[in-house]
Amino acid sequence: MANGFLKELQEVEPLTLPERDVRAGKPLLSGLLRFDVGRAVVRIATLAALDLAGLLLAIYTALIVKTAIQSPEALDLMWDQALDYLPLGGLVMLLLFGRSGLYRERAQRPGLPRVIASLFQTTLIVLLFALLEGEEFQSYYIFYGSLFFALIYVSAFRWGFEKVSGAILRAAGYRRRAVLVGSGTNIQAVSHALRDSREIEPYGFVARTPIALLDGLRDFRSLEQLERHFDAIDEVLIADPDFPQEEAVELVDRCHRDGVRVRVAPSTMEILMDRVEYVPGQALPLFELKPPVFEGVDFALKRTFDLVGAGLLVAVLSPVMIAAALAIKLTSRGPVFYRSQRPGIGGKCFSCLKFRTMVAGAEQLQDRLEEHNEVGGAIFKMRSDPRVTAVGRFLRRWSLDELPQLFNVLRNEMSLVGPRPLPQRDYDRLEDWHRKRYLVLPGMTGLWQVSGRSELDFDELVRLDFLYLERWSVFLDLTILLKTIPAVFRARGAW
Repeated sequence: MANGFLKELQEVEPLTLPERDVRAGKPLLSGLLRFDVGRAVVRIATLAALDLAGLLLAIYTALIVKTAIQSPEALDLMWDQALDYLPLGGLVMLLLFGRSGLYRERAQRPGLPRVIASLFQTTLIVLLFALLEGEEFQSYYIFYGSLFFALIYVSAFRWGFEKVSGAILRAAGYRRRAVLVGSGTNIQAVSHALRDSREIEPYGFVARTPIALLDGLRDFRSLEQLERHFDAIDEVLIADPDFPQEEAVELVDRCHRDGVRVRVAPSTMEILMDRVEYVPGQALPLFELKPPVFEGVDFALKRTFDLVGAGLLVAVLSPVMIAAALAIKLTSRGPVFYRSQRPGIGGKCFSCLKFRTMVAGAEQLQDRLEEHNEVGGAIFKMRSDPRVTAVGRFLRRWSLDELPQLFNVLRNEMSLVGPRPLPQRDYDRLEDWHRKRYLVLPGMTGLWQVSGRSELDFDELVRLDFLYLERWSVFLDLTILLKTIPAVFRARGAW
């Protein structure tokens, strides 16, 4: 019977899909919407113009309100003054809005909270710039007054844009084609919830558990078969709160390589949901996953933070490093520095610098100590490692042995904050999903150090790496650096 079923499957014709565009609206509008690049240019230009207009009106209104109270005779001069203030404020606002994703396509644009946060940042940056330029103010009203009205005007203009553009898309019959992935029960629930959606068309599914065929949905049977048809779909929806995290990471990686958007239904995969963007939908709230890499503005900001921070730390901590080097040289044979060959970004090896804390030839002795390993998974750790010298134990106790890695940061081999680089021995034992942490520069410190450190098992440590990558910001890096200091003093797991 089983052989007959397999034979029947083999005789089924290959799955074929209609053309990518399934917009079933008026021909003219539907045709215009196919020009993705042109739509993107029009969208960005329109939103940017509306944002600048909102900011200009905000500055002008703030000036008018103050002038009407203090010097009504000068009201005629306020428009020109507002135009003088606009270039700097407008440039900063556009850059911050762009970095925050506020000019992305409709389904990916963040909502009002991100607009508010970006306007606050714009006000702060312009204020700091003015103070550094030596500007003097009797009152800071122009800043908080303009901010107040900008929150009103910019938000109102964007709300109007969403309404108008949404009406145009609905008139054109635009719907995004989505494939649902997960257990049978959850796929049925999400498909039912999206039945009346005017933006998302449930198109097919890949079920991890048995499921009855759904009307109008195509069964792709496996992720491998789905991957062959990525050019015919717009996005993948993960509809399963128990979706295995290893498969989830691999699915996201596959989809992003082919430019397919990945979203998850609420309560799915906490490991991947820490830097998500909420996407308002007509029938079901969705969250979009971001690839765990730093690029563009994010990379520039992080690299600048690393260079400035590492340079300052080298200058401040140089007396400590000189004292540590002398102590090592005077108390044991061997070099002052230990160059550990460790895989870095993309798995490419580099010389990770540390103060030597063990006796010479310590690596050759490790095989004899494997049975005493006190950590599960890929990492090797021993609390009472006999290879550690007396000075080395002190340096490890206060994490001073890591200070030479500041030079790795300056050489663009490491970052101040990021996933910790593992020795080659540990790297060789990683599973494929673990190695996604090597998509970015390794760090001197990270969430491992401030969230339990060595007390956590290895899978939990990798989850912390993904958490950091998804939530990254300069403020998060600064927070982790500051929290590393009390973590060192507590010496939790600093072996």
